[in-house]
Amino acid sequence: MNRILIVDGHAYAYRAFYAIRNMKSPEGRATNAIFGFVKMLARMRVTLNPTHLIVVWDGGLSAERMAALPGYKAQRPEMPDDLASQLDEIGEYLKAARIASYCEDGVEADDYIAFLACQSVVAGLEAVIASSDKDFMQLVQDKSPESGVRSPELGDGCEGRGTVDSGLRTVHGKIGLFNPNDKTETIWGDEQVRGKTGVSPQQVVDWLSLMGDSVDNIPGVPGVGPKTATDLLNQFGSVDGIYARLGEVKSERVRGALRDAEADVRRNQELVRLKSELPWKFAADELVVGQPDAQALAGLFRRWGFRTMLAEVEASQSRQGELLPPD
Repeated sequence: MNRILIVDGHAYAYRAFYAIRNMKSPEGRATNAIFGFVKMLARMRVTLNPTHLIVVWDGGLSAERMAALPGYKAQRPEMPDDLASQLDEIGEYLKAARIASYCEDGVEADDYIAFLACQSVVAGLEAVIASSDKDFMQLVQDKSPESGVRSPELGDGCEGRGTVDSGLRTVHGKIGLFNPNDKTETIWGDEQVRGKTGVSPQQVVDWLSLMGDSVDNIPGVPGVGPKTATDLLNQFGSVDGIYARLGEVKSERVRGALRDAEADVRRNQELVRLKSELPWKFAADELVVGQPDAQALAGLFRRWGFRTMLAEVEASQSRQGELLPPD
Protein backbone atom coordinates (compact mmCIF):
# COMPACT_ATOMS: atom_id res chain seq x y z
CA MET A 1 0.00 0.00 0.00
CA ASN A 2 1.17 3.54 -0.72
CA ARG A 3 2.03 5.55 2.38
CA ILE A 4 1.77 9.26 3.15
CA LEU A 5 4.05 10.79 5.77
CA ILE A 6 2.51 13.87 7.39
CA VAL A 7 5.08 15.85 9.38
CA ASP A 8 4.26 18.25 12.22
CA GLY A 9 6.57 21.03 11.00
CA HIS A 10 6.86 23.25 14.05
CA ALA A 11 7.34 20.26 16.35
CA TYR A 12 10.32 19.05 14.36
CA ALA A 13 11.76 22.55 13.91
CA TYR A 14 11.68 23.08 17.69
CA ARG A 15 13.17 19.64 18.26
CA ALA A 16 16.02 20.36 15.85
CA PHE A 17 16.64 23.81 17.32
CA TYR A 18 17.11 22.53 20.87
CA ALA A 19 18.98 19.36 19.89
CA ILE A 20 21.78 21.24 18.10
CA ARG A 21 23.21 24.51 19.42
CA ASN A 22 25.73 27.09 18.22
CA MET A 23 25.70 26.16 14.55
CA LYS A 24 26.09 29.00 12.06
CA SER A 25 26.50 29.56 8.34
CA PRO A 26 29.69 31.08 6.88
CA GLU A 27 27.90 34.46 7.11
CA GLY A 28 27.21 33.95 10.82
CA ARG A 29 23.46 33.16 10.60
CA ALA A 30 21.98 30.46 12.85
CA THR A 31 21.48 27.19 10.96
CA ASN A 32 21.04 24.62 13.74
CA ALA A 33 17.28 24.18 13.23
CA ILE A 34 17.69 23.94 9.44
CA PHE A 35 20.42 21.31 9.73
CA GLY A 36 18.56 19.21 12.30
CA PHE A 37 15.28 19.45 10.39
CA VAL A 38 16.88 18.33 7.12
CA LYS A 39 18.64 15.42 8.86
CA MET A 40 15.52 14.24 10.69
CA LEU A 41 13.36 14.46 7.59
CA ALA A 42 15.94 12.51 5.59
CA ARG A 43 16.07 9.79 8.25
CA MET A 44 12.28 9.50 8.34
CA ARG A 45 12.17 9.13 4.57
CA VAL A 46 14.65 6.25 4.74
CA THR A 47 12.92 4.59 7.70
CA LEU A 48 9.32 4.98 6.51
CA ASN A 49 9.79 5.04 2.72
CA PRO A 50 6.72 7.20 1.99
CA THR A 51 5.29 7.54 -1.49
CA HIS A 52 3.60 10.81 -0.46
CA LEU A 53 4.92 13.51 1.88
CA ILE A 54 3.82 16.85 3.31
CA VAL A 55 5.03 19.12 6.11
CA VAL A 56 2.28 21.04 7.92
CA TRP A 57 2.85 24.24 9.91
CA ASP A 58 0.77 26.04 12.52
CA GLY A 59 -1.05 29.08 11.17
CA GLY A 60 -2.11 30.38 14.58
CA LEU A 61 -4.79 29.44 17.08
CA SER A 62 -8.32 28.35 16.26
CA ALA A 63 -10.77 31.21 16.83
CA GLU A 64 -13.38 28.67 17.89
CA ARG A 65 -11.14 27.18 20.57
CA MET A 66 -10.08 30.63 21.77
CA ALA A 67 -13.72 31.62 22.16
CA ALA A 68 -14.42 28.48 24.20
CA LEU A 69 -11.34 28.94 26.41
CA PRO A 70 -9.61 32.35 26.24
CA GLY A 71 -6.56 30.93 28.01
CA TYR A 72 -6.10 28.18 25.42
CA LYS A 73 -2.34 27.70 24.86
CA ALA A 74 -1.80 31.10 26.48
CA GLN A 75 1.12 29.93 28.62
CA ARG A 76 3.32 29.01 25.68
CA PRO A 77 6.45 31.18 25.35
CA GLU A 78 7.24 33.13 22.21
CA MET A 79 9.32 31.35 19.60
CA PRO A 80 13.04 32.16 20.02
CA ASP A 81 14.22 34.70 17.45
CA ASP A 82 17.03 32.42 16.29
CA LEU A 83 14.46 29.72 15.47
CA ALA A 84 11.95 32.06 13.84
CA SER A 85 14.68 33.40 11.55
CA GLN A 86 15.30 29.88 10.20
CA LEU A 87 11.73 28.89 9.30
CA ASP A 88 11.71 30.67 5.94
CA GLU A 89 14.94 28.92 5.01
CA ILE A 90 13.47 25.56 6.00
CA GLY A 91 10.70 26.49 3.58
CA GLU A 92 13.34 27.13 0.90
CA TYR A 93 14.75 23.67 1.53
CA LEU A 94 11.33 22.03 1.22
CA LYS A 95 10.72 23.84 -2.07
CA ALA A 96 14.09 22.75 -3.47
CA ALA A 97 13.52 19.19 -2.25
CA ARG A 98 10.06 19.34 -3.87
CA ILE A 99 8.33 18.40 -0.64
CA ALA A 100 4.81 19.79 -0.15
CA SER A 101 4.42 22.31 2.66
CA TYR A 102 1.23 23.87 4.04
CA CYS A 103 0.36 26.73 6.38
CA GLU A 104 -2.80 28.82 6.57
CA ASP A 105 -3.55 31.73 8.90
CA GLY A 106 -5.91 30.77 11.71
CA VAL A 107 -5.61 27.03 11.08
CA GLU A 108 -3.89 24.89 13.68
CA ALA A 109 -1.55 22.30 12.23
CA ASP A 110 -3.24 19.58 14.30
CA ASP A 111 -6.55 20.09 12.51
CA TYR A 112 -5.08 20.11 9.02
CA ILE A 113 -3.01 17.03 9.83
CA ALA A 114 -6.20 15.28 10.99
CA PHE A 115 -7.91 16.30 7.74
CA LEU A 116 -5.02 14.98 5.66
CA ALA A 117 -4.83 11.69 7.56
CA CYS A 118 -8.55 11.00 7.16
CA GLN A 119 -8.61 11.99 3.50
CA SER A 120 -5.54 9.86 2.84
CA VAL A 121 -7.35 6.80 4.19
CA VAL A 122 -10.33 7.62 1.98
CA ALA A 123 -7.92 7.77 -0.98
CA GLY A 124 -6.52 4.34 -0.14
CA LEU A 125 -3.25 5.47 1.45
CA GLU A 126 -1.75 4.40 4.73
CA ALA A 127 -1.19 7.57 6.80
CA VAL A 128 1.70 8.07 9.21
CA ILE A 129 1.78 11.23 11.34
CA ALA A 130 5.24 12.27 12.55
CA SER A 131 4.77 14.06 15.87
CA SER A 132 5.09 13.62 19.62
CA ASP A 133 1.79 15.47 20.23
CA LYS A 134 -0.50 13.20 22.27
CA ASP A 135 -3.61 14.70 20.64
CA PHE A 136 -2.86 12.65 17.51
CA MET A 137 -3.42 9.39 19.40
CA GLN A 138 -7.17 9.94 18.86
CA LEU A 139 -6.65 9.42 15.11
CA VAL A 140 -4.84 6.10 15.32
CA GLN A 141 -6.59 3.16 13.74
CA ASP A 142 -5.46 -0.24 12.59
CA LYS A 143 -6.83 -1.74 9.42
CA SER A 144 -9.63 -3.83 10.88
CA PRO A 145 -13.45 -4.12 10.77
CA GLU A 146 -13.62 -2.46 14.18
CA SER A 147 -12.00 0.77 13.09
CA GLY A 148 -12.65 3.18 10.28
CA VAL A 149 -13.12 6.79 9.36
CA ARG A 150 -16.42 8.11 8.12
CA SER A 151 -16.59 9.96 4.85
CA PRO A 152 -19.37 11.22 2.58
CA GLU A 153 -20.00 8.93 -0.37
CA LEU A 154 -18.26 11.31 -2.74
CA GLY A 155 -15.20 11.50 -0.49
CA ASP A 156 -15.63 15.25 0.00
CA GLY A 157 -14.47 15.83 3.56
CA CYS A 158 -13.88 13.52 6.50
CA GLU A 159 -15.97 13.43 9.62
CA GLY A 160 -13.90 11.34 11.98
CA ARG A 161 -14.27 7.88 13.42
CA GLY A 162 -17.14 5.78 14.67
CA THR A 163 -20.54 4.47 13.72
CA VAL A 164 -21.78 4.95 10.18
CA ASP A 165 -24.27 7.81 9.87
CA SER A 166 -26.91 8.35 7.21
CA GLY A 167 -25.22 9.33 3.95
CA LEU A 168 -21.79 8.27 5.19
CA ARG A 169 -19.76 5.15 4.56
CA THR A 170 -17.15 3.60 6.82
CA VAL A 171 -13.71 3.62 5.26
CA HIS A 172 -11.24 1.13 6.69
CA GLY A 173 -7.58 1.99 6.63
CA LYS A 174 -4.54 2.60 8.74
CA ILE A 175 -3.45 5.76 10.54
CA GLY A 176 -0.33 5.44 12.65
CA LEU A 177 1.99 7.70 14.63
CA PHE A 178 5.74 8.03 14.30
CA ASN A 179 6.82 9.46 17.65
CA PRO A 180 10.35 10.91 17.66
CA ASN A 181 10.58 10.16 21.39
CA ASP A 182 10.26 6.43 20.67
CA LYS A 183 13.79 5.23 19.94
CA THR A 184 12.48 1.93 18.52
CA GLU A 185 11.14 3.90 15.51
CA THR A 186 7.94 1.87 15.67
CA ILE A 187 4.83 3.16 13.93
CA TRP A 188 2.28 3.40 16.72
CA GLY A 189 -1.02 1.60 16.32
CA ASP A 190 -3.81 0.72 18.74
CA GLU A 191 -1.49 -1.44 20.85
CA GLN A 192 1.03 1.35 21.45
CA VAL A 193 -1.70 3.87 22.28
CA ARG A 194 -3.19 1.48 24.82
CA GLY A 195 0.27 0.86 26.25
CA LYS A 196 0.83 4.61 26.69
CA THR A 197 -2.61 5.61 27.97
CA GLY A 198 -4.43 2.48 29.08
CA VAL A 199 -7.35 3.33 26.77
CA SER A 200 -8.18 2.86 23.09
CA PRO A 201 -7.63 5.58 20.48
CA GLN A 202 -11.42 6.09 20.39
CA GLN A 203 -11.27 7.03 24.10
CA VAL A 204 -8.32 9.42 23.91
CA VAL A 205 -10.48 12.55 23.53
CA ASP A 206 -12.38 11.66 26.71
CA TRP A 207 -9.16 10.68 28.49
CA LEU A 208 -7.58 14.08 27.78
CA SER A 209 -10.85 15.89 28.56
CA LEU A 210 -10.99 14.37 32.04
CA MET A 211 -7.39 14.93 33.07
CA GLY A 212 -6.76 18.13 31.09
CA ASP A 213 -3.67 19.06 29.12
CA SER A 214 -1.09 21.38 30.67
CA VAL A 215 0.71 21.76 27.33
CA ASP A 216 -2.40 23.39 25.82
CA ASN A 217 -3.43 25.08 29.10
CA ILE A 218 -6.65 23.03 29.30
CA PRO A 219 -7.71 22.44 32.92
CA GLY A 220 -9.05 19.00 33.77
CA VAL A 221 -11.14 17.65 36.63
CA PRO A 222 -9.36 18.52 39.91
CA GLY A 223 -7.72 15.42 41.33
CA VAL A 224 -8.19 13.35 38.17
CA GLY A 225 -4.86 12.40 36.62
CA PRO A 226 -3.96 9.88 33.91
CA LYS A 227 -4.50 6.79 36.07
CA THR A 228 -7.88 7.87 37.43
CA ALA A 229 -9.03 8.94 33.95
CA THR A 230 -7.97 5.54 32.58
CA ASP A 231 -9.74 3.66 35.38
CA LEU A 232 -12.95 5.64 34.85
CA LEU A 233 -12.99 5.04 31.10
CA ASN A 234 -12.21 1.35 31.50
CA GLN A 235 -15.17 1.07 33.87
CA PHE A 236 -17.70 3.31 32.13
CA GLY A 237 -16.46 3.41 28.53
CA SER A 238 -16.82 7.12 27.86
CA VAL A 239 -17.53 10.52 29.38
CA ASP A 240 -21.20 10.02 28.54
CA GLY A 241 -21.10 6.68 30.36
CA ILE A 242 -19.47 8.25 33.40
CA TYR A 243 -22.10 10.97 33.74
CA ALA A 244 -24.97 8.58 33.02
CA ARG A 245 -23.82 6.40 35.94
CA LEU A 246 -22.13 9.00 38.12
CA GLY A 247 -23.57 7.48 41.27
CA GLU A 248 -21.52 4.33 40.63
CA VAL A 249 -18.19 6.15 40.96
CA LYS A 250 -16.81 4.70 44.19
CA SER A 251 -14.73 7.62 45.41
CA GLU A 252 -16.89 10.35 46.91
CA ARG A 253 -14.15 12.89 46.24
CA VAL A 254 -13.84 11.95 42.56
CA ARG A 255 -17.62 11.74 42.17
CA GLY A 256 -18.02 15.27 43.54
CA ALA A 257 -15.18 16.63 41.40
CA LEU A 258 -16.72 15.09 38.28
CA ARG A 259 -20.12 16.54 39.11
CA ASP A 260 -18.73 20.04 39.65
CA ALA A 261 -16.57 19.95 36.51
CA GLU A 262 -19.03 18.48 34.01
CA ALA A 263 -19.32 21.70 32.00
CA ASP A 264 -15.52 21.93 31.78
CA VAL A 265 -15.22 18.31 30.67
CA ARG A 266 -17.81 18.83 27.91
CA ARG A 267 -15.97 21.96 26.78
CA ASN A 268 -12.67 20.08 26.85
CA GLN A 269 -14.06 17.45 24.51
CA GLU A 270 -14.61 20.13 21.87
CA LEU A 271 -11.18 21.66 22.50
CA VAL A 272 -9.32 18.35 22.26
CA ARG A 273 -11.24 16.78 19.37
CA LEU A 274 -9.39 17.43 16.11
CA LYS A 275 -11.39 18.90 13.24
CA SER A 276 -10.92 16.45 10.40
CA GLU A 277 -13.98 17.69 8.47
CA LEU A 278 -12.36 20.91 7.23
CA PRO A 279 -13.77 22.31 3.94
CA TRP A 280 -10.79 21.76 1.67
CA LYS A 281 -10.06 19.62 -1.32
CA PHE A 282 -7.54 16.80 -1.09
CA ALA A 283 -5.34 15.94 -4.07
CA ALA A 284 -3.07 13.00 -3.31
CA ASP A 285 -1.18 13.38 -6.59
CA GLU A 286 0.11 16.79 -5.43
CA LEU A 287 1.81 15.13 -2.45
CA VAL A 288 3.73 12.42 -4.32
CA VAL A 289 7.43 12.32 -3.47
CA GLY A 290 9.27 13.69 -6.48
CA GLN A 291 12.81 14.28 -7.67
CA PRO A 292 14.50 17.18 -5.85
CA ASP A 293 16.02 20.17 -7.61
CA ALA A 294 19.63 19.16 -7.04
CA GLN A 295 21.04 22.46 -8.27
CA ALA A 296 18.84 24.46 -5.88
CA LEU A 297 19.72 22.14 -3.00
CA ALA A 298 23.42 22.50 -3.73
CA GLY A 299 23.07 26.27 -3.62
CA LEU A 300 21.32 26.15 -0.25
CA PHE A 301 23.79 23.71 1.29
CA ARG A 302 26.67 25.86 0.04
CA ARG A 303 25.09 28.99 1.56
CA TRP A 304 24.53 27.27 4.90
CA GLY A 305 27.92 25.58 5.01
CA PHE A 306 26.50 22.03 5.06
CA ARG A 307 29.57 20.49 3.43
CA THR A 308 28.65 16.81 3.79
CA MET A 309 25.16 17.38 2.37
CA LEU A 310 26.64 19.46 -0.45
CA ALA A 311 29.10 16.69 -1.31
CA GLU A 312 26.27 14.14 -1.39
CA VAL A 313 24.20 16.28 -3.75
CA GLU A 314 27.16 16.96 -6.03
CA ALA A 315 28.04 13.25 -6.10
CA SER A 316 24.43 12.45 -7.00
CA GLN A 317 24.53 15.00 -9.83
CA SER A 318 27.76 13.47 -11.10
CA ARG A 319 26.28 9.97 -11.09
CA GLN A 320 23.22 11.18 -12.97
CA GLY A 321 25.47 12.89 -15.51
CA GLU A 322 27.32 9.64 -16.12
CA LEU A 323 24.03 7.96 -16.98
CA LEU A 324 23.08 10.54 -19.60
CA PRO A 325 23.72 9.59 -23.25
CA PRO A 326 26.52 11.48 -25.03
CA ASP A 327 25.60 14.44 -27.24
